[in-house]
Amino acid sequence: MSFSSVPVSSHPLAVYGWDADWEAEFAPFAEQGLLPGRVVRVDRGLCDVITAFGTVRADTEFVVPRDPMKVVCTGDWAAVDPEGGSPRYVRTLLPRRTAFVRSTSSKRSEGQILAANVDHAIVAVALTGELDLGRIERFLALAWESGAQPVVVLTKADLVPDAVGLSYLVQDVETTAPGVPVLSVSAATGEGIDVLAAVAAGGTSVLLGQSGAGKSTLANALLGEDVMDVRATRDVDGKGRHTTTTRNLLVLPGGGVLIDTPGLRGVGLWDAQTGVGQVFAEIEELAGRCRFHDCAHTAEPGCAVLAAVDSGELPERRLDSYRKLMRENQWIVAKTDARVRAELRRDWKRKGAEGKAAMEAKRGRRA
Repeated sequence: MSFSSVPVSSHPLAVYGWDADWEAEFAPFAEQGLLPGRVVRVDRGLCDVITAFGTVRADTEFVVPRDPMKVVCTGDWAAVDPEGGSPRYVRTLLPRRTAFVRSTSSKRSEGQILAANVDHAIVAVALTGELDLGRIERFLALAWESGAQPVVVLTKADLVPDAVGLSYLVQDVETTAPGVPVLSVSAATGEGIDVLAAVAAGGTSVLLGQSGAGKSTLANALLGEDVMDVRATRDVDGKGRHTTTTRNLLVLPGGGVLIDTPGLRGVGLWDAQTGVGQVFAEIEELAGRCRFHDCAHTAEPGCAVLAAVDSGELPERRLDSYRKLMRENQWIVAKTDARVRAELRRDWKRKGAEGKAAMEAKRGRRA
């Protein structure tokens, strides 16, 4: 059976995100007799691809690039053999619309793609301990950089003893996440799940967060059944046990699809300067009023950012976090870009010379 004449909205893959634009992208491969499908799981060189005729096991041998940023990832749209044994072969991948990328923990300065073609990046944060606002800002920087719309979900809201305390926590995160919806939810009571389901219904969502954030429980609540394995967090430190070990793409009953991911211990930035700028939009706006266009917001005269800190308009924690993420991102970019490395060296030398001159001037005044 051919689906070439079927309206896009009635196509069996429509529930997985297939639309007119994907159909147009795939047209040249359809002429070759290949079959479109979406990658729902990847495992050691093999992947599960959902097609109009069901799920097929496929080998990625023909799409193994030298660039780790181009490896097959959950959420990719692929062209696979129309028939054959098991596994079949993925022949090519369609260009990604968005990609959520973090830096690996290796010393080779490589990026790792966690999810592809995502519309919403749902950052799950448990309310069982003190909020780590810096980590939330880090997740949001990567989310904005990916091209997806970030959403912060504060899970286990039923464990917060009073409504006033919960409202303060939500307010703290809203201040940290300008332009980002912040939802408090409880999978145990169902609070906020309907609102989150409505958000997720608008395309593909990736669920991100540390182990113990309640991602698998949240996924089950959205799915309406216990699909993902869930285990209790450790009493000693409140951390999870990595019940999710692969990235899985799941169809939601209310519409949309969800990519559940393993808990992330490290969230390294990967060329995310634009994303950092969006997370700290108020600092970027203030920086535009500084006397010097290359103001580093440390001790320069006429610095609007430092003035905002002094007046209490800008929390010092926000500025410290901004500096930290910008330095980290610059360092990551410099490891792969010779021009940026050279600029960093010149900047370090200039600051070193300025510091030395200031010390000598200080000694001269004391003499």
